[in-house]
Amino acid sequence: MVEFRHSHAAHCESGAVSAILRYGGFDISEAMCFGISSALIFGYFPFIKINDQPLITYRMPPRYILKGAAKNLGAKFEIKTFKNDRKGAVKALDEELEKGGIAGVQTSIFYLPYFPKDMRFHFNAHNLVIFKKENGVYFVSDPVFDHVNTVSEEDLTRARFAKGALAPNGAFYKLVSAPQNVNFEKAIKQSVSKTVRMMLQTPLPIIGIWGMRTLAKKIASLKTATEKDRHFAKMFITQLIRMQEEIGTGGGGFRFMYASFLQESSKILNSSILSESSDIMSEAGDKLRLFALKGAKIIKNQDELNPKYLSNLFMQCASLEEGVYKKLRGLK
Repeated sequence: MVEFRHSHAAHCESGAVSAILRYGGFDISEAMCFGISSALIFGYFPFIKINDQPLITYRMPPRYILKGAAKNLGAKFEIKTFKNDRKGAVKALDEELEKGGIAGVQTSIFYLPYFPKDMRFHFNAHNLVIFKKENGVYFVSDPVFDHVNTVSEEDLTRARFAKGALAPNGAFYKLVSAPQNVNFEKAIKQSVSKTVRMMLQTPLPIIGIWGMRTLAKKIASLKTATEKDRHFAKMFITQLIRMQEEIGTGGGGFRFMYASFLQESSKILNSSILSESSDIMSEAGDKLRLFALKGAKIIKNQDELNPKYLSNLFMQCASLEEGVYKKLRGLK
C-alpha cells in the first residue's frame, strides 16, 4: 500500500470515506463522495431531544455517506460494531493496522483529548481515520484538523464506546474493494434524483423544504414577553446555531459542499442545469451562514431578539433551496 496522507476536509464522515477510498486507489473528491451518496437533507425533529432541545439535521444519519457512496460507486466496505466488546474492538482495529491497512471509526468528540476543551461536547457521530499505532498510541487523521493527531488506546476506546444518542458501539469500517469502472453519469443522475425527491416530495412536514418552513414558523412563534420567554427563545436559537454550525459541517457547510458536487458533476455531464444549480446552492449556503451570524449576535445580546426577522431569513433559505431542486428536476 502507498503511504497514507492526511487531508483536511469539510466534514468528518465524507472526509474519512473519501480519504479511505483514495488510499485504496480510487481518486475521488470529498464533495463528489458526499453528493453521490445522496446524503443532503433537512430534518426538524421536535420529539427527539439533544441537550433538551429539538434535533435539527442538514444531512442523513451517521454511516449514510459511507453506505450511499459504496452503493453508488460499487465499492465494498466491511462495517462492524461491537456493542460492549471493547477488547474485540481494539483487536479488530489493531489487526487491520498490523496488515498495513487503515480504518474509519465512529467516536464521541467529548472523549478526544486533542480537541480543545471548549470544543468538546457530547456528540457521538464523529468519524476519523486511524492509520498507525506505535507504543500504545494511535495516529489519527481527523478530517476536521489540518494536521495529524495522536490519541492513547484508552482514550480512543472510551470515545468509541460513549453512551447516549447515536452511540457508536465501537463502530469500525474498512475498504474491502475499491470501485472499478464507475459510470459517473448514471451515478450522478440517480443520486441527484434521490436528493430532489427527499427535499421536495416528502409527505412529512418535518422533512425537506416543508420541514424548513415548519421550523421557520416555529421560530416566528417564539415569545419574548417575559424573561422566561426570552430565555427559552435564546436557548432554542442557540440549539439552531449549534446544530447548524458546530455539529458536523453544519447547514451552510453542507450546502457549499453540495454546490461543489454539482459544479464537479456539471463538467462530467457537460450540463448547464448542474452548473446553474451549483450557483444557487452557494447562495443558499450564504443565506444559512447569515442566519447563523444573526442568531449568534442575538444570543450574545449584540442584536435585538427578533424571532420574526430570523424566521424570515430561514424562509428565504428554504426558497433558495427549493429553487435548486426544482431546477434539478430538469436533469434527464
